[in-house]
Amino acid sequence: MNTNETKIVKISNADPSALGLFGLAMVTLVASSQKLGLTEGVSFVIPWAIFLGAFAQLFACINDSKKGNVFGTTAFGGYAFFWFAVGTSWLIQNGVFGEKLAAGVDVKQLGFAFLGYLIFTLFMTIGAMETHKVLFTIFVLIDFLFIGLTLSTFGIMPEFAHEIAAISELLISIVSFYGSAASVLNLHFGRVFLPVGKPFGIFKK
Repeated sequence: MNTNETKIVKISNADPSALGLFGLAMVTLVASSQKLGLTEGVSFVIPWAIFLGAFAQLFACINDSKKGNVFGTTAFGGYAFFWFAVGTSWLIQNGVFGEKLAAGVDVKQLGFAFLGYLIFTLFMTIGAMETHKVLFTIFVLIDFLFIGLTLSTFGIMPEFAHEIAAISELLISIVSFYGSAASVLNLHFGRVFLPVGKPFGIFKK
């Protein structure tokens, strides 16, 4: 007798947040060193933007998608593509794709991109309120980063705006390192080794 049986196989994926936050922490640490004037140029920022800022967060995005985590997928994916775009913009600006393309650069187009990412980050910050307070803090700092980047790129209070962006980016790195460590160690030890704070509990029923 032939029987048609359907088997449901559930594949368990590890939480990719630790790796995604580590990628964010690394790229913002390196990039903030340039904004703060501790280092010069973007030549050695580009590899970290592409591999840690972009690929590490893209990996986290894909694996969060497999877990059905819409917020994590959107957050890690959105910022992964941001770093792909920024890295490519720096390559264009430095003439890697030819002098003609470099000569046609209008930095205000980046300003509009930063503005778009500010809008994106603002509504993601609302979502982060129902994750935990460390992640919420990271998103608030990213808000300030994009406020600074948008204003400075459009030439509005450029020095002050640049300072906001630089300090915010360094703080993003510090808090992201903590968040990454908490994601690893809390699961590894099976207890709250590094507290991340409870959700605000305002929007979720």
